Amino acid sequence: MIGTIGTASESSSLPYIGRFAPSPTGPLHLGSLLTAVASFLEARRHRGQWLVRVEDIDPPREQPGATDEIIEALERHGFEWDGAVTFQSDSRAAHEAAVSELIDSGNAYPCSCSRRTLVDAPRGPLGIIYPGTCRDGCAADEYAIRVRTDNQPTRFEDGLQGLQSQQLESESGDFIILRRDGLIAYQLAVVVDDHLQGITDVVRGIDLMDSTPRQIWLQQLLGYATPNYAHIPVAINERGQKLSKSHGAAGVCLDTLQANLFTALEMLGQAPPESLETASLADIWQWAHANWDIAVLTGRADIPTAEYQPLNAKIP
Repeated sequence: MIGTIGTASESSSLPYIGRFAPSPTGPLHLGSLLTAVASFLEARRHRGQWLVRVEDIDPPREQPGATDEIIEALERHGFEWDGAVTFQSDSRAAHEAAVSELIDSGNAYPCSCSRRTLVDAPRGPLGIIYPGTCRDGCAADEYAIRVRTDNQPTRFEDGLQGLQSQQLESESGDFIILRRDGLIAYQLAVVVDDHLQGITDVVRGIDLMDSTPRQIWLQQLLGYATPNYAHIPVAINERGQKLSKSHGAAGVCLDTLQANLFTALEMLGQAPPESLETASLADIWQWAHANWDIAVLTGRADIPTAEYQPLNAKIP
């Protein structure tokens, strides 16, 4: 049974280690810049480390050159991370070991179901609710690996959004950790990599909050510590869509670095003074470090980009 999860920093003396983990599916866009700024400033507020990890485990979706573009954008905006940039693909052996451990313990099993065979499966807010078709066996030569779930509530206290709870079996069903094409699924990879890097605190967009109970479930099964989570509001366009590469969000302009950072701070509710609009990057960062307060984002789910200039002119 998984009950309410305590926060890592409160339950131990571990130093703060945060991270920013972009996927190389396109250049750094405004929504990702907000996450980078928030996670970086929160790590520094705690006098902790801030790591950059490229989540390059889905080659079909990756764009050539995107990793270099993302790293350049972070450097040009004045971010300073601890240690070398790491790559999720380098942890493949650890991912496979975790999958094997879950299979050997009886907590995961092969599944040959396809989208076609699950067309009549029930659906919920998280998508298809897997009906357990292959739980008792699968004779196919090609299959994915799913992790078993149950209906004990998986709970955690989000640093900004409060108490969250899911009953995984009835809300998502058993979920995939190794895809049929041999690629490691995001839910498993992020859990293993956060564990390997000793991540104590995760600051990321609220669009990933529904994934957190599944990640906590895996942490519990694998005997990993659970980080603190704080899910910040996501930037949305005038159609109410999250700014993302899939919705055509353009990369941030590298000719307007100061304006980008100033606007990001505005959008994150930090109310930078107008005098900073013409300040240097160093001065904007100095003000941000001295005045950062993540609590102003408490309870917020989205940030309409149309309210902000000048960047809204560049947002599709």
